[in-house]
Amino acid sequence: MTGPRPTTPRIDPVLTESLSASAQEILQNFTSRGSIPNFFATLVNYEGLTRRWLPFGAKVLNGKIPIRDRELLILRTGWLCQSKYEWTQHVVISLNIGIAQDEIDRVKIGPSGGWRGFDLTLLNAADELHGDSCVSDATWAELANVYDTQQLIELPLLVGQYHLVAMATNTLGVQLDADLPDVWA
Repeated sequence: MTGPRPTTPRIDPVLTESLSASAQEILQNFTSRGSIPNFFATLVNYEGLTRRWLPFGAKVLNGKIPIRDRELLILRTGWLCQSKYEWTQHVVISLNIGIAQDEIDRVKIGPSGGWRGFDLTLLNAADELHGDSCVSDATWAELANVYDTQQLIELPLLVGQYHLVAMATNTLGVQLDADLPDVWA
């Protein structure tokens, strides 16, 4: 069951011109499209936590899992968690790396959306982690046929990271950045 999401921020993002010197340092590598995304500008209200969390987030975002696989896992997680912010950010990223719009549309349907091969395995893994907090033996065996040990470790951490992001964006009422299209429908 999914309840309504806040339609306004519960915690306001820090305006760029109001960032402290330490907040500017923390966010120096997280400027996107010329501005600080609302998610990071909201989190930096708690500088110490943001400073500690960002390296982990950056590591799994740029880890050992191939970029297409990573984005399919993040999109599915964002959709399952009903995180408009996460979904929208990663639709833009996915389109930019060559994932087709029809594939993005099928991510919403999930494993039954006509997926084949390893893409189906990835969507099954995301669904299993979301629903049971564990990848089944059958899905694990399929993952292990393709991924090395480090990628196998990274996969549940990546999906877990984006559950965390979805929970934060949903709960804090993080609104879409002004330069992003509303692709939620």
